[in-house]
Amino acid sequence: MKLLSGQVDSYIDRSSWIRRMFETGMELKKKHGPGKVCDFSLGNPDLPPPPAVAQALREIAAQAEAPFAFGYMPNFGYPELREALAKKVSAEQGVDVSPADLVVTCGAAGAINAFYRAVLEPGEEVVCPAPYFVEYGFYAENFGASLRPAACSVPDFGLDLKALDAAITDKTRVLIVNSPNNPTGRIYSQAELRGLADLLTRRSQGRERPIFLLSDEPYRFLAYDRAEVPSVLPLYPYSVVCSSFSKNLSLAGARIGYALVNPAMPGRARLAEGLVLANRILGFVNPPALAQKVLLRALDSQVDASIYAARRRAMAEVLDAAGIEYALPGGAFYFFPKAPGKDDLAFCDLLRDELVLAVPGRGFGFPGHFRLAFCVGEEVIRRSAPGFARAAKKARG
Repeated sequence: MKLLSGQVDSYIDRSSWIRRMFETGMELKKKHGPGKVCDFSLGNPDLPPPPAVAQALREIAAQAEAPFAFGYMPNFGYPELREALAKKVSAEQGVDVSPADLVVTCGAAGAINAFYRAVLEPGEEVVCPAPYFVEYGFYAENFGASLRPAACSVPDFGLDLKALDAAITDKTRVLIVNSPNNPTGRIYSQAELRGLADLLTRRSQGRERPIFLLSDEPYRFLAYDRAEVPSVLPLYPYSVVCSSFSKNLSLAGARIGYALVNPAMPGRARLAEGLVLANRILGFVNPPALAQKVLLRALDSQVDASIYAARRRAMAEVLDAAGIEYALPGGAFYFFPKAPGKDDLAFCDLLRDELVLAVPGRGFGFPGHFRLAFCVGEEVIRRSAPGFARAAKKARG
């Protein structure tokens, strides 16, 4: 007797390689001990939240006995948080944002799903550059749409505008980008994004409904070597930004983020209304009250990004010593190197034998590479060096 829908049943068989490798890591740690396994599988920030988060929790605890301390609020989030958030994102994005343009959500994933629910019709398509975060496909399919990846340029993982143009069809409703990118760490340049905006403007002409540009930005804060992360909002009116505070405040489990509708978008108020409604009918109802109260008090804080910069240097040194090719990430906390021997799954198996965990590139729609999440202690990164060297040597035969 079948208990699951056919769709979810098939999802289990092709579920996220990230989670699969993470679970493998748990088994290996149980067998060999946590100190023996070097786990680069999951982008789960290990840095403690900044001190402002702990202080916020103490303040909130002192007010916990007040009536409705954690009761229902407007579906779009607390008004005072939207006011503060509007000021912050105005500075980040280089445009004047009002609270009415913002919907506070259950993380960036909640924002993307609410946006898709608001704009997608069954049978429509979402285009994205590959490699890409694997959940993008599942999110589109949640609402009867499908994902159409278009390979980026190699070896630098830049946007291939010709490939994206070829991927767009009459059914395309959304093009989603992620910069700094998971899994490559690539920051798309102003010129690339302007070219993408021009492409979408051209391809939207004559359509009853425009193609949206959705920018997924949870790693915006983490750019190295003083690199800038350009905003899509000044470039294309039908753009929306989704983001979260999972990484910059190390609050991944708090599930707090937002959707930002471009203030220059014609009819933007109607889209914002749709996002609020979608957030409710999807069952999120409202973003978590406790997380919102913490965020309001810690909004101007973040973790120490220099720690991630030091880890990036250490990871590069380990890969260099093993003779593994890679493009140095400009942001986020991932490397996406070439797999020695070209078979990403086989190489990840060799690494696993060395008690080093990585995610095959095919899990991101890009075989031949593998992902390393360096949000782990620098001692773990350096301890992995002999394992990488031995695995690379075996892969080369």
